[in-house]
Amino acid sequence: MTYIPPQFNGKSFTCPHCDVYAQFWWFETKKQVRAPGGGSMYKGTDLHIANCHHCSGRMVWFVDDSQAHVLYPSSISAAPLPHVEIPENVKRDYLEAKDIVNASPRGAAALLRLALQKLCVHLGGGGANLNDDIGLLVQSGLPVQIQQALDVVRVIGNNAVHPGEISVDDNPEIAQALFGLINVIVENRIAEPKRIEALYASLPEGARNAIERRDG
Repeated sequence: MTYIPPQFNGKSFTCPHCDVYAQFWWFETKKQVRAPGGGSMYKGTDLHIANCHHCSGRMVWFVDDSQAHVLYPSSISAAPLPHVEIPENVKRDYLEAKDIVNASPRGAAALLRLALQKLCVHLGGGGANLNDDIGLLVQSGLPVQIQQALDVVRVIGNNAVHPGEISVDDNPEIAQALFGLINVIVENRIAEPKRIEALYASLPEGARNAIERRDG
């Protein structure tokens, strides 16, 4: 299932509690105030609550000057979970980035660049220079969309560490998008080939031998 980040007043998105794409019910909190002429009335506040239809988990949003911010869950990142096939050493950096992305998008982007460097080593790179490793993968037939995903994480991660033209803290949604790109790379370069290899291995031995003779 494609990860859909939480959106204020969104009808459906990926729940940060159960990680399931689900519908959300929205409620505006109200407070009791004195009514003109006496008595009392209820007035809307800046706090809005979204309930997940799947797990009943709640999100609390604060609206300030037309900008919506998630107040709760503060400890649960809106970033997607790592791909099930992600290498373990890459997963550690990914999860650390996920833990801090709300508080420090710049720190999360820097950690994801480190995760990408380790991922490229897993894919056959030398590990000394990330740009060179991506170039080697391109020479081995890397699809252009995956090359672009690699370079997006590399360039934004570099800008998070060194002064550059991209301000991740000013655009936290950029950091959120990097998690999805890491998962896309893992799916294309690790998970999909593994599934195809398993299906090929399930063919009858005679058929596989015939294919090998055909291809020399």
